[in-house]
Amino acid sequence: MGTKKIEKSTSAHYFPLLIKNLLDTPLNYTPEREIVYRDIIRYNYRTLISRIKKQADALNKIGMEQGNIVGVMDWDSHRYLESFFAVPSMGAVLHTINVRLSPEQLVYTINHAEDDILLVNEDFLPLLESVKDQIQTVKKIILLTDNENSNPDTSLALDGEYEQLLEQATDEFDFPEIEEDSMATLFYTTGTTGLPKGVYYSHRQIVMHTYGLLSTLTGFNHPLQSDSSDIYMPLTPMFHVHAWGMPYLFTMLGCKQIYPGRYEPEMILKLLTEEKVTFSHCVPTILHMLVNSPIINDLDLSRWKVVIGGSALPQGLCKQVLKHNINVAAAYGLSETCPLLTCAVLKPHMQNWDIEDQVPIRCRTGLPTPNVLLRVIDSLGNPLPHDGESTGEIVVRAPWLTQGYYKDPEKSEELWEGGWLHTGDVGFIDQEGYLQITDRLKDVIKTGGEWISSLQLEDIISRHEAVSEVAVVGIPDEKWGERPMAKVVLFEQYRDSVGEQDLQEYFQQFVEDGTLPKYGVPDRVEIVDSIPKTSVGKINKKEIRKHYA
Repeated sequence: MGTKKIEKSTSAHYFPLLIKNLLDTPLNYTPEREIVYRDIIRYNYRTLISRIKKQADALNKIGMEQGNIVGVMDWDSHRYLESFFAVPSMGAVLHTINVRLSPEQLVYTINHAEDDILLVNEDFLPLLESVKDQIQTVKKIILLTDNENSNPDTSLALDGEYEQLLEQATDEFDFPEIEEDSMATLFYTTGTTGLPKGVYYSHRQIVMHTYGLLSTLTGFNHPLQSDSSDIYMPLTPMFHVHAWGMPYLFTMLGCKQIYPGRYEPEMILKLLTEEKVTFSHCVPTILHMLVNSPIINDLDLSRWKVVIGGSALPQGLCKQVLKHNINVAAAYGLSETCPLLTCAVLKPHMQNWDIEDQVPIRCRTGLPTPNVLLRVIDSLGNPLPHDGESTGEIVVRAPWLTQGYYKDPEKSEELWEGGWLHTGDVGFIDQEGYLQITDRLKDVIKTGGEWISSLQLEDIISRHEAVSEVAVVGIPDEKWGERPMAKVVLFEQYRDSVGEQDLQEYFQQFVEDGTLPKYGVPDRVEIVDSIPKTSVGKINKKEIRKHYA
């Protein structure tokens, strides 16, 4: 006997989960709250929604139709926020273009996505101009600029300036009712090998992810708890997984929002203090840059909550941040997961612990968010116990995971082998239910038949008072196959007093207390001025390994 289905009245309306409906709540609850862009512009939610409708009308007038792909190349701005809603709500697809890609990767993503229209900040016109002869499908280019009277010197054929087009548009544009499984967004993830891969999301998935964020950040009693009174500023590029989906959440909540444009430490700190920002998210590199700014000691940041993702949160950085009274914790997700999977929130009984005891929990990969089914499996696909020791690959199911790679069925099947999305990460789940990633499958170091976690080695050395940044990779070794090697950036005040031998000796105390096996100590520790980063600010281990290959 099957389940009993509900009866539907002939006149009953099926309510699709659409991005446009997220805008109703702020208009009802907080219409006067502000959207702020740098120190250039501020307006309220009434104006935001008016501008969203004007953008849709303007795009419609220049020939955009449902199903068209609209690429955006901009810094984090109010214009980007408007595009998050206007483009998908009119039935088109928003392609958030990674402006930090190489010219070759950039033109590949534009052509592979088959972009019809581009919205381009004038800062990126030279980049676009360098590949203009290779672009195949783009029919219109709209100029984005902070100065509407700007007249950039470019050979590109521009089809209007954004603000001028909005002035000529109406805010009476009526967003259509579309199916909730219509594609809403598309962007490209740059893996360690091969060309960028396109991931895509429907209206339903983005709305469901918004409610997943809502339940995680507002539904539980923990230090990162948020509500509509928060003042939000993203520090993750808006081209990167929808800025982790946070603009959709904080728009639905009607929060005051601050958009910093190009990431400049002085501007970020200015906005942070003057606008009284209370909630941000970023990769560890950005937070590291901010807490090492000379002026940070003069600032009161005790109201600031920061979610760290993209890379592991080292315990050393966590302690440094907590000393500035910044409330910080890690979260985890992938481009393929929209991205939220887990968040390292403190349970109620942990919140009175000493900071030293809290730090390992705040740096955990985290607890699965509601509606995320997460397993750690062995090589045969069997789930492993939650004992804090049994390590395997992390696989997931959730309502908001990409259903494949755009126009790549073979890679899509690999991603979803066995009906679970394979993250490519290795980890364990402890007795409290917290996930801890121990490494990426491709970053685990295999030496003499034994596995070493590069993340564990990075976490250990990050606790040394002299260490500012660190990356650990496996490099080829004739005898052992691979051996760990650490690249380390020191704080300025230690550059003349701490050497490579000091750091190798530092590892020995962790050997002596049983944390680390003897073979886990890196053979080489190199002190360097900087460590290579990816286009989204993560440490680029691929580039480091390539150097030693």
